[in-house]
Amino acid sequence: MNNAHLGKNDSHNFFFFIPSHQHHNMIPGNDTQNSEFLLQGLSMKAELQPLIFGLFLLMYLITGFGNLLIILAVSSDSHLHTPMYFFLSNLSFVDICFTTTTILKMLINIQSQRKAISYEGCISQMYFYMLFAVLDDFLLTVMAYDRYVAICHPLHYTVIMSPRLCGLLVLLSWIISTLLSLLETLLVLRLSFCTDLEIPHFFCEIKHIVQLACDDTLLNDTIMYFTAVLLGGGPLAGILYSYSKIMFSVHGISSPQGKYKAVSICASHLSVVSLYYCSSLGVYLSSATAPHNSHSSATASVMYTVVTPMLNPFIYSLRNKDIKRALKRVIHMVVINREIVLGLKKHP
Repeated sequence: MNNAHLGKNDSHNFFFFIPSHQHHNMIPGNDTQNSEFLLQGLSMKAELQPLIFGLFLLMYLITGFGNLLIILAVSSDSHLHTPMYFFLSNLSFVDICFTTTTILKMLINIQSQRKAISYEGCISQMYFYMLFAVLDDFLLTVMAYDRYVAICHPLHYTVIMSPRLCGLLVLLSWIISTLLSLLETLLVLRLSFCTDLEIPHFFCEIKHIVQLACDDTLLNDTIMYFTAVLLGGGPLAGILYSYSKIMFSVHGISSPQGKYKAVSICASHLSVVSLYYCSSLGVYLSSATAPHNSHSSATASVMYTVVTPMLNPFIYSLRNKDIKRALKRVIHMVVINREIVLGLKKHP
């Protein structure tokens, strides 16, 4: 069978992907049930796998627990039912989904000592990864706008940042993120794969998947880089514009207490934005300076896929008295409920 005639003229043609020990003799076919990619992970060394598993499991649990506490604190305290904390709880929910999308499959693969991920699973993971990454970007931009209105237009804040506008901003972020992710996913679905299907990453990242295609990927590359520039430049420009206006407003405040209060309002969000964009830039630079060392790019991507979502709850709670108070109330309620349950078990 001639591989040159397969896949390129038939967008509905699927391929049978042979497991890792046979992938060099791959034969295209129609059986999608056995289609699979091979995730190489962060390291090929077997002795490092238990360490990687333990470290990432710990970070995943901390991320999930920390962000879940933020959501519970905001939802349970009526004093936190404000636009800033509404956006923060949405960001925490997206971060939980983001880390689950990228880390969970890697943990399962390490535990089962398998590198395979099905074609459908890989495409699904790629879609949800893009969806939550774009949502993170948009929510950070919306939060910057919220801080801009709070500091630059404090008297009109409650009118401008109405519940209707807040809900609309989050809804638009979801809609745009969903459509952009769907567009890129559909463009990948039209590709045929008839080469080595090893992905040098711990999750299905779109750039690596497109590189494995045996079709012409010019359209995919164009849309991919255009979207990256649009999503990287647009929200970042909005954030920088908001903070430039905030800086001018803070400079015009005469009292030191007023300046400190304005700066403290923005400090947590600015820290998260800096961490998010610096880690993303680090991934870009690592892939640009070492294009043939894909594992360095995978290691660098740990910063914004794992570390940043894990640190967000700490950044927002350590210097925020309202969050601290709400978290103490939530933990106190959990402890009381646990004691009640244990008491009922002892004395039914």
